[in-house]
Amino acid sequence: MNETAQAVAGQGDLSVILIDIAVLAMMGMTAIAIARLRSLFALVMLSGVYSLLSATWFVIVDAVDVAFTEAAVGAGISTALMLGAMLLTTREAKADNPWKRIGPGLVCVIMGGVLIYATIDLPGFGDPNSPANVYLAQEYLQRNYGDIGIPNVVTSVLASYRGFDTFGETGVVFIAGLAVALLLGFGERSLSATLLRKPKKEKPGDPVDPKANTGDQA
Repeated sequence: MNETAQAVAGQGDLSVILIDIAVLAMMGMTAIAIARLRSLFALVMLSGVYSLLSATWFVIVDAVDVAFTEAAVGAGISTALMLGAMLLTTREAKADNPWKRIGPGLVCVIMGGVLIYATIDLPGFGDPNSPANVYLAQEYLQRNYGDIGIPNVVTSVLASYRGFDTFGETGVVFIAGLAVALLLGFGERSLSATLLRKPKKEKPGDPVDPKANTGDQA
């Protein structure tokens, strides 16, 4: 029985590792595609996909509250705002000089190296002897049911112990949604209605519409 349980646990760990690798690989491919594409519409859509993949990754690492915020703000509100802003500009990004990408690329590589170097001092993932698991987490586990009466410790932490933080995140999502609504407008003042009322510029050689001439004929 013990060997069977160990084999099942090993298969479960392997499936989790494969899911982690798959999500990280999709995030990497999406980031590369965002950096290389020139279509603004495709960039906005891929940015929303990247936010959804980030939210999935946050769920995998048990950061459910951050995943909710990322999905609402990153994939939802930000995508809607960028789509609305895209209506006021061109659909294709201008071609730039490839040599201008060297500086930003070096900055990204250096910052990535610094962040990787900083992870050396971090405790291992799930380490029971880490400060977070030795001090505060044990206190929450012991006091949770007596204080809140909810068996799920994560729900107790988000709704009660970290209630002000959760309320702040909810306020951020609400303010972001309200800002997008105010920018896009409502009714006759909305962005879509404004674009429909905007007269199109006539190009040389275009046929003249006889109905457009509304002058008085004597």
